[in-house]
Amino acid sequence: MKQRTIGTVSVSAIGLGGMPMSIEGRPDEQQSISTIHAALEAGVTLIDTADAYHLPGAADVGHNEELIAKAVRTYGGDVSHVIIATKGGHLRPQEGPWAQNGDPAYLKQAAKASAHRLGVDAIDLYQYHRPDPRVPYADSVGALAELLDEGVIRMAGISNANVDQIKEANEVLGGRLVSVQNQFSPRFRSSEPELALCAEMGIAFLPWSPLGGISSASDLGSIHDEFARVAQSHGVSPQVVALAWELAKAEIVIPIPGASRPASIRDSASAAELELTPEELRRLES
Repeated sequence: MKQRTIGTVSVSAIGLGGMPMSIEGRPDEQQSISTIHAALEAGVTLIDTADAYHLPGAADVGHNEELIAKAVRTYGGDVSHVIIATKGGHLRPQEGPWAQNGDPAYLKQAAKASAHRLGVDAIDLYQYHRPDPRVPYADSVGALAELLDEGVIRMAGISNANVDQIKEANEVLGGRLVSVQNQFSPRFRSSEPELALCAEMGIAFLPWSPLGGISSASDLGSIHDEFARVAQSHGVSPQVVALAWELAKAEIVIPIPGASRPASIRDSASAAELELTPEELRRLES
């Protein structure tokens, strides 16, 4: 697997998003563990999760973190180089819209709870999941700075952030912001300014839902004809082309496609080896 960088840490060019394995419609535990093991076997060394990846209600909080921790713990190979990134500040207290809690004291408590569920002394990468309009952004990100200083987390990132928030977060963190996780895919391209800023600042950009989201990822080729045509010429899936297109946009891009089946993550991981021509990239951009 080709490598890219988060902070000073080398990770696989394609990561694994854990969300589909813990929300509504999730598979049984053994299938999920087999999916995570398949990712590791394919060379994936970045796994993304969050304490909010669970079924609605407090009883299931942290399900995905515990699942990933178990899968990594039971894998037969070397996992010393595997980075688990998690997030806090987004909640699923009940059915319906998700909630936010950017209170600094809450974020610090949530990070420590995540570390416990992951079974680690320090979280590899902790990300503020989504801005809370009730709390000044600098205050929320300030909690990450304190977690860094206390050694609870090794690296800090933000998610669902705009250009101004990226700049503000990096300032609050004293230049220690290492990643931005925003939605980005052939279907959702409005994070282009944030991607460009990350490239300029040398900050990793982690597209979530890089294939268009759980409900439409399988239809990527029928929704986006040009991706299907390029895929046919290479003998790969349109999903692989989409991930290769994202990788080609900048060296700081590290897509984290979600998966709940071994075959899905194996297919996604192969995108790291697909080289698209300048003409193909021009067609895909249009």
